Amino acid sequence: MIESYDFLKSVLDTITDHIVTIDSDGDILYVNKSWDSFGQSNACLIDSAWHGVNYLNECDKAAVMGDDLAARAASGIRAVLKAEEDKFYFEYPCHSPTEKRWFMMRVTPFVTQEDTYFVISHQNITERKLIEEDVLSLSRIDGLTGIPNRRYFNEFIENEWKRCHRLSMPISLALMDLDHFKLLNDTYGHQVGDECLKSVGRVLKGFSKRPGDISARYGGEEFAILYGGTNLEQAKVLTIELLNEIRSLNIPNEKAPTLPTLTASIGLAEMYPGNKNSEIDLIREADKLLYLAKESGRNKISLFLDSDA
Repeated sequence: MIESYDFLKSVLDTITDHIVTIDSDGDILYVNKSWDSFGQSNACLIDSAWHGVNYLNECDKAAVMGDDLAARAASGIRAVLKAEEDKFYFEYPCHSPTEKRWFMMRVTPFVTQEDTYFVISHQNITERKLIEEDVLSLSRIDGLTGIPNRRYFNEFIENEWKRCHRLSMPISLALMDLDHFKLLNDTYGHQVGDECLKSVGRVLKGFSKRPGDISARYGGEEFAILYGGTNLEQAKVLTIELLNEIRSLNIPNEKAPTLPTLTASIGLAEMYPGNKNSEIDLIREADKLLYLAKESGRNKISLFLDSDA
């Protein structure tokens, strides 16, 4: 009984991992119940007729459609099939429209009756990845303002620069400094100053809703707002709106020479990522424009060496 096919199949069908067995050509010989169920509940085009389907061909089809994860999976599987690697492990996201999901793929060979076959299993690791995401998110968020910190901003702008370079799209960066913030702290105390920074953080959250955008605390009373795939004119509209929202907070700063309420100065720069520039150049340009805005009276936006409010 224990050595029977039905018994072993029943054991494999109770395993929650999605399991498939392929031969050295990549043809599927067996899938367990979890594999079948996942395919049916996720609108898989192959549905339940898996026997004889070539696993590698399916990965290659997805790769041709732009799926980088499928290309990496196919490469790893082939390395094991060719005995270039003993095994292959690969963590990948597989999100549905309603939930985040991650899986761990494992590819291992086995020999029976002098023929070599390969087991590919997909283990659901979503719970662990969600915990890791929460921990990572906490390390990326500024504790006072509740928006991303400079560390995460630096990671984000590097990745967004590469994306926009690949797609030949512009990036716009606004560096914003709260005017005479030291006077506000000295006049009302640091607790009021902290509440002011929290209010500004809440405003900034409304200006980074797209995947290619980020608002971050850059340091002290300085903030950075990155608009991926956005040219200068588009970013200027958003930045003027931001400046107006900062003013409309009506936070008192009665000793400030600019206005008796909180204002801000902004340097706004745009670049098209290329081989001869980098995100450092964009930051440097925005910082130079911020300096011009502050030197020319504050409470304004400086862009392309001109001042606009």
